[in-house]
Amino acid sequence: MTDSMRLAELVCVRLVHDLGGLLGSLAGVLELVRDTEQIVSEEMELATETASELVQRLRYLRVAWGGRSEDMDLVTLRDGIQWMTEARRFAVDLDGIPPHAVLTSPMARLVLNVILLAREALPRGGVLEFSGDPTDCLVARICGPGAAWPVGLAAYIQDEAHAWAALDHPRDLQAPLTALIARLEGIKLSFLLPVASGAPTGAPPLLLTPP
Repeated sequence: MTDSMRLAELVCVRLVHDLGGLLGSLAGVLELVRDTEQIVSEEMELATETASELVQRLRYLRVAWGGRSEDMDLVTLRDGIQWMTEARRFAVDLDGIPPHAVLTSPMARLVLNVILLAREALPRGGVLEFSGDPTDCLVARICGPGAAWPVGLAAYIQDEAHAWAALDHPRDLQAPLTALIARLEGIKLSFLLPVASGAPTGAPPLLLTPP
């Protein structure tokens, strides 16, 4: 099987996993409404919220995984991640970026993937902080209990072949995929401090440097 085919399969499985729960909740509410033959306000509110999150998540993943789109300002970025941060233990702090900054399409795509990666790196909740100028260098810091970038991320960043080889399970897709997208978009992804290849990385700042 080719690397590209393996990646396509993993992305499909990951999408089904991530979206299946939301679709299941939505279907359950609709079945309840059908069975009772009446509109129950609480259930319909839940259905509306679930459908809204599903739409927002699909739009997010279309940009993060589906290819380039338009350049993105911070207002658009904040709107795009709202579904991920509302009423949850994960927050994204963009105050360290100049308020009128614009992320080019490649940088925006990588930032969206770093946000997904950071959420996985903060299993008990926490904050992802961005700082710097996206035309020069963005710094991404994760802060929270047990904060740690995925094991092997340093190796995926340093060696493209290692990243392709790591694509073996949908659950562990985001780390090698983020490294590969950085290479594809021509953006240098690196750690502020040296990290041993293949070892647990802890939480040193991650640098995103455009060409």
